[in-house]
Amino acid sequence: MVAHEIIRGLTEADAEARLKMEGPNELSRSEHRTPLRIILEVLREPMLVLLLAGGVIYLALGDVKEAIILVVFATLSILITVIQETRTERVLEALRNLTSPRALVIRDGERRRIAGRDVVSGDLVVLAEGDRVPADAVLIEAQDLQTDESLLTGESVPVRKRTRTDGDELATVRPSGDDLPVVFSGCLVVRGSGIGEVVATGPRSEIGKIGQSLSAVETEPPRLQAQTHRLVRICAIGGASVCVLAVVLYGLMRGGWLDALLAGIALGMAMLPEEFPVVLAVFMAMGAWRISRARVLTRRAAAIEALGSATVLCTDKTGTLTENRMSIAELRLGDGRGCRPMEPP
Repeated sequence: MVAHEIIRGLTEADAEARLKMEGPNELSRSEHRTPLRIILEVLREPMLVLLLAGGVIYLALGDVKEAIILVVFATLSILITVIQETRTERVLEALRNLTSPRALVIRDGERRRIAGRDVVSGDLVVLAEGDRVPADAVLIEAQDLQTDESLLTGESVPVRKRTRTDGDELATVRPSGDDLPVVFSGCLVVRGSGIGEVVATGPRSEIGKIGQSLSAVETEPPRLQAQTHRLVRICAIGGASVCVLAVVLYGLMRGGWLDALLAGIALGMAMLPEEFPVVLAVFMAMGAWRISRARVLTRRAAAIEALGSATVLCTDKTGTLTENRMSIAELRLGDGRGCRPMEPP
């Protein structure tokens, strides 16, 4: 009787109730960035703010040529950044949809294919070779089942799975090693088949916990951005001080306060290094364009600076970033002498 109840799985009513209570089986994602939001984020960059402010002031002073040059450079930089990051957002959204596979579950005694985001705890999921595990599940049946857990552990070798027994402490099971009675969300079934009872979905799964911990990490601003903020602040304070002093002296000595104000603004603008933000903004935009030609997604322009300043890339897993195949590069003898291995015939 118990086996009969287990094989029937949840009813549709129970599944809908649990889905409303637990939420969809998907990882929490950052808020979608619309083109308007990307523009607002770009406009907060001090380089572009300085460019636009300089263009407006030059336009107010009647120097249309300088104003047009600054505004054009700022507009081109904003346009390239918005196009690049908007395209990246679209690709990332498509990739998120691909990572939510369909799942074969048993409900009301029948096998049916549903969207992965609709899987709830208590569902019985049917796993076969080539399937992506939709949620963390305890195995109630397993026939020569092996899964690839490199997504969670970094180990490329598949691990064996077995059926749950009464003595298993499921609360302490974590993705590591062979002969565990649990399969984990996002892992690939590389061999065998089985049936698992879902115990954790979405952010409560092991991969969901990793995502939550990563979302809590605070990233430091790039060094170039911090230096630019400091430079803009120093230039603004210095330019404003000289501008105020020039206005006061000009007004007291010559009496024309309007002319004094215009002279002070012109002097302040002459002191501002508007070429710096032009060069930095253009180079960042060109970097985003060049890296996109190599089919690399850049969600933030600051990542270009981090990539450009990297000199050493370290990894500790064979198969994560490599071909999962080691080879001998050099032999070292006991006396310290080295020799290269012979090339295969």
